[in-house]
Amino acid sequence: MNLEVIVEELKSLSPDRLEKAADYIHRLKTISPEERTVIIRRTEGSLTPEEGDELARIIEEGCEQIDESD
Repeated sequence: MNLEVIVEELKSLSPDRLEKAADYIHRLKTISPEERTVIIRRTEGSLTPEEGDELARIIEEGCEQIDESD
């Protein structure tokens, strides 16, 4: 089933059923603390200290800026 078909089916739902569908989809997207821990442990140590420092610098430079137009 492709995304367009799913969207069309969602459009035909009553408001209460649409809310239930949205809740279900949100639960599917949510990662539990246990799942998060597994993901972190799986990727832990995949960067060298130098790569980690570079990544931290890039994040700091790119994410800690204020866009005056927002």
